[in-house]
Amino acid sequence: MALTGPIVLTDHRYGKAENRVVRFYKENARHEIRDVNVSTALRGDFEAAYTDGDQSHVLPTDTQKHMAFVYSKKPGLDTIEEYAIALGKHFVDTVDPVSSARIDVDSFGWQRVSVDGAEHDHTWVRQGPEIRTAAVTVAGKGERQRRWVIGGIKDLVLLKSTGSEFADFLTDEYTTLAPTHDRVLASSLVVQWRFAETGGFDWDEVYAGIRATLLELFATTYSKALQQTLYAMGTAALERFPMLAEIRLSAPNKHHFDYDLARFEIENKGEVFWAADRPYGSIHATLARADAPDAGIAWQP
Repeated sequence: MALTGPIVLTDHRYGKAENRVVRFYKENARHEIRDVNVSTALRGDFEAAYTDGDQSHVLPTDTQKHMAFVYSKKPGLDTIEEYAIALGKHFVDTVDPVSSARIDVDSFGWQRVSVDGAEHDHTWVRQGPEIRTAAVTVAGKGERQRRWVIGGIKDLVLLKSTGSEFADFLTDEYTTLAPTHDRVLASSLVVQWRFAETGGFDWDEVYAGIRATLLELFATTYSKALQQTLYAMGTAALERFPMLAEIRLSAPNKHHFDYDLARFEIENKGEVFWAADRPYGSIHATLARADAPDAGIAWQP
């Protein structure tokens, strides 16, 4: 079938990706550090820039870069959620063609170096690989303005040496996997949670609590499948933190296989494994409250 309808621009956005901002707080001898990667994306009245090359409504991406650094100083980077809200509001409130702004922030952790048992005032060692994340969307002008905040964590690498099985699964003529009632369970989690409200609580405290909940449930849930573990983790996070509307979890199943030492006349009683990086199972789950407020454009990239 030949299609002959007119061609239209159905979506567009532009911004400055991965502005690496390092902010020190030096009010006294003991310094603090904030290390973030900030990406901005603007939507609005920019169609002419695509169709006609008309840049008259386009705020340069270079200007967006400058604002990512300016806002790290004022109002500052005390929490990445508040920083992203303030930056998003700046673009929507002050740039007339902008209808919505999306601010994505990755926050890299640093731990103080200890010397002779005492924390050093201005030296750190990088933590990792996990990264704290925030995605804030600000849309609309004036009293009709709406905000959505998504917190998260990625590259949260977890492993348990027992307390997991995978058995009684569906099989067909191509199934070769043997069931097991004792296996290593490992993953590198990506978790994002949407807030039902955008203030009135301590952002850092909530983040630390959700992270602790994820670790606790991964450790203590006897897992018949990674899917079951994700469901337990997401349920606990929503139950313990009423300001959350929904949570999304993505978990590659990092397979560990018993290494064959019998050929060398060495007994391997679940002690030596081959860790395969690919292929891997890719497991996803989204849990939401039945009365969760509408997500609107919160999840749009």
